[in-house]
Amino acid sequence: MVCNISATFDLILTKSIGKSMNLYTIDTGFFKLDGGAMFGVVPKSIWQNLNPPDENNLCTWAMRCLLIENKDRLILIDNGIGNKQGTKFMSYYYLHGDDTLDRSLAKHGFCSDDITDVFLTHLHFDHCGGSIIREGEKLKPAFKNAIYWSNQSHWDWAITPNDREKASFLKENILPIQDSGQLQFLPMEDGITFADTMTIRFAYGHTEAMMIPQISYKNQTLLYMADLLPATMHIPIPYVMAYDMFPLQTLKEKKHFLEEAFTKKYILFFEHDPKVECCTLQQTEKGIRLAEKFKLAELD
Repeated sequence: MVCNISATFDLILTKSIGKSMNLYTIDTGFFKLDGGAMFGVVPKSIWQNLNPPDENNLCTWAMRCLLIENKDRLILIDNGIGNKQGTKFMSYYYLHGDDTLDRSLAKHGFCSDDITDVFLTHLHFDHCGGSIIREGEKLKPAFKNAIYWSNQSHWDWAITPNDREKASFLKENILPIQDSGQLQFLPMEDGITFADTMTIRFAYGHTEAMMIPQISYKNQTLLYMADLLPATMHIPIPYVMAYDMFPLQTLKEKKHFLEEAFTKKYILFFEHDPKVECCTLQQTEKGIRLAEKFKLAELD
């Protein structure tokens, strides 16, 4: 996609004056996944009240990404499923909705050429599929001016996947990033700072070395939950996806992150919740639960 410079310059300039940092929700559409897989051992009699399934037992989920504008960098966290896959593949996931990656970027006055950094929490297809586009028979990076960020441990895990997880790691989403020369790895150090913008946390229950961005914004702390906590309905500790490689590890990580987030009054940002972008937490007799829910744009 080529930027319309004359159409976007005034908008970008206006937003940037007097502001050191901005966050934007980037919606890339909805898809469907099996409800039982998304809720693991939780009985359908319970979870169907949280996210009602269709006649095929499929529930709707968002693919919500985050754009960080900070000085001369424009950082996109994850990028959805993309649009290069064939009809058969797409038919499994029932993509729907009016939002796309390009439309959401344009809504805020940007286009793919503006992105300086693509931060990939992990390489499952619904998080990184938009990284690569197809032009004829060629696969090429969708963000030609960006560095793509992963980490060595997760990259190795993704390019030589186990039999259970290999359907989530599609080589056409991953290998062209490396071939382009635009791939770089972050150090495997929990709490490292990235681009003077966020702190990187690591989680290992869902998949190997998934990265959780922790962002300071408007004197508050926001956690981009990725697939550690896909939606508000996964806040109760036992609500763990069947997709997780190491569910007992997920239990420990969820408990740790939720206790820290409640104690320190963090805001949680959800990638897959079909309705809720952000929330705060409260302590109840049943444990830590949802408190307030709101859109990122409503954050004071």
